[in-house]
Amino acid sequence: MPWEFNSNEALIKHLVNHGYLKTPSIIDAFKKVDRIHFVPEERKDEAYIDAPLAIGNGQTISQPLTVAFMLELLSPQKGNKVLDIGAGSGWVTALLAEIVGPTGYVYAYEIIPAVGFFGKSNLKRTNYKNISYIIGDFFDYFEDNAPYDRIIAGAAFAKIPVKLLQSLKEDGILVAPTQDGDIRRILRNKDDYEEESYYGFSFVPITGKLKHLSF
Repeated sequence: MPWEFNSNEALIKHLVNHGYLKTPSIIDAFKKVDRIHFVPEERKDEAYIDAPLAIGNGQTISQPLTVAFMLELLSPQKGNKVLDIGAGSGWVTALLAEIVGPTGYVYAYEIIPAVGFFGKSNLKRTNYKNISYIIGDFFDYFEDNAPYDRIIAGAAFAKIPVKLLQSLKEDGILVAPTQDGDIRRILRNKDDYEEESYYGFSFVPITGKLKHLSF
């Protein structure tokens, strides 16, 4: 059974006490970007359950534990330029915008139109000016704003494309799930990449052009 809480404060305390939230800037973002504003109206009473929640069209807003874990791996910093793939409800997008601050920027993409309209409407109710949320296939656009300091994905790749890794700056970090049931953290060094895998996660497969490419 998932953990259930009745407030954002209680959810954050749970994530901190269990070691999923550690970094002050990420904890502060969780405090300022309340998950309740990014779930469907009929699920507001479930906003603080530590579990994924359906947002329509077979998509979910990710489990808070998973979001915390991925953001800690990503280690976003003030002033970073971030690519957010599969932005969905906009919750992670807003968390990133808060962390990178007004000198940073988040380029977010969601391929499913109905989900994208939901995410865009959620973000319109925030005050963040450092977000571009596009409804479309990220693969058509991501090179336009490269290189990135950080890349994060909310859908699972069959294999992480080399072109995506090449769009990282030196010392840039990518955090993304794969269809092998893991989350990958890849750091771009001057001459190569360092990769770590963390198993036990399940994400919907990525769709769009990448689904039809062979690597």
